[in-house]
Amino acid sequence: MKAARLHAYHEALKLDQVDEPKALGPLDVVVRIGAAGLCRTDLHIQEGQWAEKSEVQLPYTPGHENAGWIHEVGSAVTNVERGDTVIVHPFISCGLCPPCRTGDDMHCLNGSFPGINRDGGFADFLLTSARSVVKLDPGLAPKDIAALADAGLTAIHAVKKAVPVLTAGTHAVVIGAGGLGHIGIQCLKAMTPAEIIVIHPSEKALALARELGADQAVQVDGSQVDKVKDMTDGLGAEAIIDFVGEKGAIEDGIAMVRDGGFYYVIGYGENINVPTIDVISREISFIGNGLSRSVPHATTTLRDPHATRGLSRSVPTEAVAIPRRSTHRKLRIRIHTLTDQLPVCGPSGVSRRPPLSRFVTNEPAQEPTVTVGSG
Repeated sequence: MKAARLHAYHEALKLDQVDEPKALGPLDVVVRIGAAGLCRTDLHIQEGQWAEKSEVQLPYTPGHENAGWIHEVGSAVTNVERGDTVIVHPFISCGLCPPCRTGDDMHCLNGSFPGINRDGGFADFLLTSARSVVKLDPGLAPKDIAALADAGLTAIHAVKKAVPVLTAGTHAVVIGAGGLGHIGIQCLKAMTPAEIIVIHPSEKALALARELGADQAVQVDGSQVDKVKDMTDGLGAEAIIDFVGEKGAIEDGIAMVRDGGFYYVIGYGENINVPTIDVISREISFIGNGLSRSVPHATTTLRDPHATRGLSRSVPTEAVAIPRRSTHRKLRIRIHTLTDQLPVCGPSGVSRRPPLSRFVTNEPAQEPTVTVGSG
């Protein structure tokens, strides 16, 4: 099969021919990839930021935002069958260790992460597990929802943590209206009464932010901190939701959070350098946010064929070499309320903004393509 593989850090991916994975274990599932979203983490992987943490051996196949169709299942798999349309939760958990048994699957003691520490979905086929696939309405096109496998789940995970803080009369500052950010805005609007202030360099992204529910949109031009302080009576916001985590975003965020406020870290790339005396005296809380551990957060939205909408165009898969700085596409999401859970946004992994997003796709009866989303 074809696979876009990383052979050396700081170099473009190469299109290789490799063996197809097989469902050898009783709970193994092989997915024929219909679309694989390009996440900012894939760019950080290419830059070598994950080399020590993942301990992955090169060459390997990245890609952790995946959707497609069931190709093969192990002998004990009962939740899906060949031909089913599925989205793939990025993480594989065992379901048996103490974290899994308490619902904390993302910290599974025996887990693995396709696309991070083993071969992922930038290929014709992906090996995963029955626990990691979510059956979807067959009318959904993988290229329209693959990116939700990470970005949607990550954005909803962060916003759910912020919900108790964002009561009536409070302010939430969203740093970055790109792939995760534009989902976070929709989640904040649906789940909190807070005033939503979005900051981003691009006026086009800010226009989308306003359309999706932002109350205030501030362009990054050097005066953004002062403008946000003016909007919050000079006090700053109760919650900073940082989807960038580099290139000045952290310094801005710390300056914009009010005393006793909460800083939610989602984007990454640089360090948080804050004197401990400031953390103590201002009582600022920094909260890390990774991928959501609950697959049900994805299922309700994805089973609605109209839950996601986006624009995309396709180019040949042979053009899959990842540029140095790329980002995802925009999706509209619908918030659903589950009877025993907080409202949830769709799955994860959507867009990243500057400039376009790319998806490796294999639509039925078509040659593999790379879908480039606009927004």
